[in-house]
Amino acid sequence: MPPPRPDGLLAIYPHITDRDRHLLHLLDEHHVLTTDQIHRLLFTARRTCQVRLGELRELGLLDRFRFARTGGGNHPWHWTLGHHGQRFQAAVHDRPEPTARASRHRVQRLSANPHLSHLVTVNEFFVRLRAHTRRHPHARLDRWWSETTTTKQFRTITADGHGLWSLDETTVGFWLEADTGTEPLGRLLAKLDRYATLARRVGVRYPVLFWLGSAPREEHLHRMLRGQHGEVTVATATHDTNPADAVWLPIGATSRVGIADLVADHGQPVADNPNFDDDGLFVA
Repeated sequence: MPPPRPDGLLAIYPHITDRDRHLLHLLDEHHVLTTDQIHRLLFTARRTCQVRLGELRELGLLDRFRFARTGGGNHPWHWTLGHHGQRFQAAVHDRPEPTARASRHRVQRLSANPHLSHLVTVNEFFVRLRAHTRRHPHARLDRWWSETTTTKQFRTITADGHGLWSLDETTVGFWLEADTGTEPLGRLLAKLDRYATLARRVGVRYPVLFWLGSAPREEHLHRMLRGQHGEVTVATATHDTNPADAVWLPIGATSRVGIADLVADHGQPVADNPNFDDDGLFVA
């Protein structure tokens, strides 16, 4: 039976675990996760996950929505921050506290966002990486930044996501471009100029990972880039693969490799490069 719903935010604190706080942080940064994604990220038993999500919803920390499937049935529940969850994260980051009306509007805008499917796909990529690290302790996802944070930190970069992937002692940064087939590949490839400009400016040279919806689309992209030797490393894989495995095909290569096998450079430790702080490489 879910706990009674406290009236004030401070009254909720005794009910919030460290795992709950991590989930609130993820939803604040990445906006939406499905039940299955949260299960793979943070829980062992699916039923335990479902029960806890229901409790957090009763506390007002989470909200959820889902849509009907064509032909019958429903899509999975999509979870996001509820009003108290938004208030809690506002307090964590010293942001203005949202009103109940503003919180409702945020959830409504998210649920009606025409790019919702793309956002879930982007998050799925990182969920698979993080789930892999739960089974393989020698692998780590040291950084998982949303498009908003990536653009804020690197200014000119508008990647769908950015991460630092570590395997044993090797740490490789990457830019993610998650393709759902809704825009021409030429428009995606036009972004490569921005990555090249960043490399020239501060030396950050990370591979661009194109995660594509189908093998024919992957083949098409390789044909478009065949014979080009640009300043940016590009590798591709499809949605039906685990991005933590050796599934990435660099342009011009004949065999697939893992992310940690791709060439990357964190750049120069200058003020314009958010990869570094006073202690060296910044991985948060």
